[in-house]
Parts: sequence; C-alpha cells; structure tokens
Amino acid sequence: MRHLLRYLGQRLYTTWAVVWFIVPFLLIYPWQWLFSRRPQWHPYVHALNRGWSKSSIFMWGVPVRVRRETAGLLPQPCVYVANHSSYVDIMLLFKVIPGFLNMMGKASLARVPVWGPLFGRVYITVDRTSAVSRGRAVVAARRTLAAGRSICIFPEGRISPTPGQALLPFQDGAFQLAIDAQVPLVPVGMATNNRFMPDVAGSLRVRHAPLHITLHAPIETKGLTAADVPVLKQRVADIIAADFRPEGHGIPTPSTWRNPELTAAKTRELV
Repeated sequence: MRHLLRYLGQRLYTTWAVVWFIVPFLLIYPWQWLFSRRPQWHPYVHALNRGWSKSSIFMWGVPVRVRRETAGLLPQPCVYVANHSSYVDIMLLFKVIPGFLNMMGKASLARVPVWGPLFGRVYITVDRTSAVSRGRAVVAARRTLAAGRSICIFPEGRISPTPGQALLPFQDGAFQLAIDAQVPLVPVGMATNNRFMPDVAGSLRVRHAPLHITLHAPIETKGLTAADVPVLKQRVADIIAADFRPEGHGIPTPSTWRNPELTAAKTRELV
C-alpha cells in the first residue's frame, strides 16, 4: 500500500509540474512569438523566458539553493560552462544567471513543437555530428561574445548517463571559445537536478526534490592559448565534479576525476 501511495503521489506531482510548465508558457507565447521576429527584440524573449522559469519553479514548490563563490556581479561577457544532468537545467540557468544570456543547445531543441522555433531564433543550436553546424555555432558564439553577451555551454554535449556522480568527457569548444575571445570562464555545477527530473527514456518523471546550482569563481583566460585547453578542461571538470561530493550537497565523485598531470604550478597559471 505504501508503494502504491508513493507511486500515485509521484504521478499527481508530475501532472502538477507539467501543468505549471505549460500554463505560463501559453500565457507568454504570443509575446514570445512577436518578439522573436526581430533580433533587436530578442532580449524581451529572454526576459519572458526568465519569468516563465521563475513562475514554474515557484509553482513546483521546490527549494532552489544557489551558491555564489564571488560576491557581486560576474564579468561580462563570459562563458558559463555547466554540467548537464536534467532537462530542468536550462530553466534553472535562466532563473539564476542575470542579463541577456545566450545558450548553446542541441539542434533537436529547435524541433520541439511550438517552443522549438522560438529557441532556435533567439539562442544557438548545434548538431554536433555536422561539421557545418558546428562551424556555424562557433561563428554565432563568437559574435555573441563580441557583442558583450555572455553564453552558456554544456561541454559534455548531452545529459550524463550518471548525473550527479560522474561527468562525461568535456569537448574543447567552450574552452577554445573563451581563450579565443580572452573572456573568463565560469564553472557552473548542478549536482542534484536529476533527482527532480531524471532523464528516463520514454517516460516523464518529476519528483519533489531541491534544485542546486553553484556559480563558481571566474577563471581568467587572458594570455592562454589553444595549448592550454586540455589543462583548462581538467581544471573546470575538477571544480564541477567537487560539487558532487557531500560537502557540495551532491554525491561523491569517483577519484578518477583527479588528473595527476594537473600540477599545482600549472593550476596556478589558470587562476
């Protein structure tokens, strides 16, 4: 009986979460569609997305725990580098990160009915299997930073099969982009979002669980070159993986994330 009640409770809560995901979107959709028609109006679309994210998360009734390692505003522009653990990650990023943030997402997001075309117009989509698509995404990302707009990238490329426990290998793009533009990198850790909305193939499950996000201190890239990308990737991976440990309110991370080749001297060069 207890298992049955728990199952029914989870299904009811999933329904509640879906309703309060859809209702705010339907209310703002006409304005999103209108403002997405012209690039100069895109900041209004992002403001609407932020309001949508805040209202949905509020109605879900889950605690949102935000930790910022740096007091005050983060440098603009910068490249936010976040782990990917759940489909709720984007909403949490929209809620927490200020300003007209750009987002690089997979090309399939633009094919989501109704909402997808809006995302494709305002943000950057990329098909990682296509060299042409990757090239276009890099050009768009460079233009974003040149215009003074920050961008957020998931360097894993997809949701980790073991979210909150281990990271997928990071791809070079975000780090090369930050070095080329000589802008700071900001590691972003989200250790437990998968507990709220796990990535389960063929099923939608939502559980009442806190959302956690940590905005780590920026890492300067001035003076770095492409040769520094491997060490920079490892440093950021170590920072984010540390959020998975008990003191980071997550799950212990495998010790394999520690790279013995990442020396203390080289680490200090990247701070």
